[in-house]
Amino acid sequence: MQQPIKIHGLGSSGEGVGKAIRNYELGIRNDFEGLTFFVEGALPGEEVLAEIETVKKNYAVARLVEVVKISSERVEPFCPLYKNCGGCQLQHLSYPAQLKWKRQQVVDAVERIGKLDGVEIFDTLGMENPLRYRNKMQFPVGTRNQEPGTRNLQIGCYARGSHKIIDTNACMIQNVQNDKILSAVRKIATKFNLQPYNEDNHKGFLRHVMGRVGCNGEFMIVLVTAAKNFPNEKNFVRALRNELPEVTSIQQNIQTFHNNVILGRETKILFGKPTIHDKIGELKFNISARSFFQVNTAQAEILYKTALDFANLRGNELIIDAYCGTGTISLFMAKKARKVIGIEVVSSAIADAIKNSRENHVKNAEFIVGDVVKILPKIADYAEVVIVDPPRAGCDKKVLETFAAMKPEKIIYVSCNPATLARDLKILDELGYKTKKIQPVDMFPFTSHVEAVAQVIRS
Repeated sequence: MQQPIKIHGLGSSGEGVGKAIRNYELGIRNDFEGLTFFVEGALPGEEVLAEIETVKKNYAVARLVEVVKISSERVEPFCPLYKNCGGCQLQHLSYPAQLKWKRQQVVDAVERIGKLDGVEIFDTLGMENPLRYRNKMQFPVGTRNQEPGTRNLQIGCYARGSHKIIDTNACMIQNVQNDKILSAVRKIATKFNLQPYNEDNHKGFLRHVMGRVGCNGEFMIVLVTAAKNFPNEKNFVRALRNELPEVTSIQQNIQTFHNNVILGRETKILFGKPTIHDKIGELKFNISARSFFQVNTAQAEILYKTALDFANLRGNELIIDAYCGTGTISLFMAKKARKVIGIEVVSSAIADAIKNSRENHVKNAEFIVGDVVKILPKIADYAEVVIVDPPRAGCDKKVLETFAAMKPEKIIYVSCNPATLARDLKILDELGYKTKKIQPVDMFPFTSHVEAVAQVIRS
């Protein structure tokens, strides 16, 4: 059933949000008056005709059929795979409008979830050239349905809302070197008849291809496999090196579990060095196959400089960096502080952080493996500043209570999820910490994601 809908906003995943339009002249009944519709691909201010797919008690999902009234912010997507690929959600929206909407995401979350007043939320900091920004790609490997005997290897992005693989030759938000990696692995894997992994019956060998690009031309290829034994390993690696002679590192990651987690616990070096390097500002970082490192190097520098600015350091502070990862923010802060202590539960990340600290000649940073709640009371009862950059799920309430118990002057909260950021800021508000300002940063142009830095002050 088709329904005319007027779009008034965008949902958290970039889908159009609207209400049914009354239109008796066209003979269309409106049985859905007052119901909220989600229409992927529709934009605010547009009137669209959409095919109703799902109706729930409080909302409905519909497929865009025709845009009757077009938004002035609608643009032609630059990627030929955009309509099917699930990697980007907002290529049909102009870049300035994307930045405005991302700020609005933060505003809405702070007001509706955090219920906070008086917070200054700045305009989103975007990119001058928002293409080819990703230094890391991780694409699934699978098969297409073809006649027996034909080559059917596929490597690419998942289609929207599914695990169907869209065979990809070029991705305009990836570093161009990652396109070359994708092409080379597809060619060599086909030549050596490496069997693609089937996630339904758990048969096959090659699960994912990951490419990581650093500075000075360094790049890494990681082949994620369902078994440890690599058929024809030496010849495969030799052929891959012939195709990409400048490669810095080729590694195999073994992921034997029957789940959707991309990387397994064991990584084997097949050629070259265990890490590549990248730079954020003046700092150089080691990046291993499993290291967390921001995928947008240029915007990461802006993000961390914002965090440093919000901390407003005098030079005599003890700083706690919870969820420190490989020490990126810690090392940024260390040059302006007395001492920084980074805490991270992933031991390999702490090993990278220590190495990064040593190679950047930073002597006032210490890194500890462990759970923040357990470690903090043992190492310090007071810190002037706490930095926190948690996963998308945000912080456990006990973590926030542990921070507040230390009575820092400031908490600098870096977040990739406005909803959990607002939830945690509300808890901190109840613990006596007021959010003063938030700076959204566009780390992921053309997607629905937005990063933000919040300055929280003890009241």
